[in-house]
Amino acid sequence: MTSFYIEIEINAPRQQVWQALYQKERWRDWNTFLFDGDASQPFQAGKGVLLSLRRLPQEEETEFEATVTLVQPGICLSWVSAIAGFRNQYVFELQEIGVGRTKYIHQDTFSGILSRAFLPFIRADEQQGMKRMARELKRYVEHR
Repeated sequence: MTSFYIEIEINAPRQQVWQALYQKERWRDWNTFLFDGDASQPFQAGKGVLLSLRRLPQEEETEFEATVTLVQPGICLSWVSAIAGFRNQYVFELQEIGVGRTKYIHQDTFSGILSRAFLPFIRADEQQGMKRMARELKRYVEHR
């Protein structure tokens, strides 16, 4: 199992950060890493969503289906995508760290036998994409 972890402090209330994160149909307004593939599929625990990502800004989007595993409004959002031999879990957590300040945490965990084959090719780009998303979320929420 391999995990990537990114955190950033955002100068905005946790609920404001949550709104930007939870409204996936608006991600294209600020996010160049993850995209909503079907706005008719909201984040609901146990339900599927169609998403896509672009690890590097110039690459083609990669579509994937995921199952939402947790929606804790204002606190946590998580989903899992999997194919035989490969599993990927995304967890987004928001922590209030002061008046009008939020810590945004994004953890991406890969597991399964095929992860050993894929990870050497995507490791650096995945981490770069996660960092880019964190910076873009911060910029978007702080300048609204």
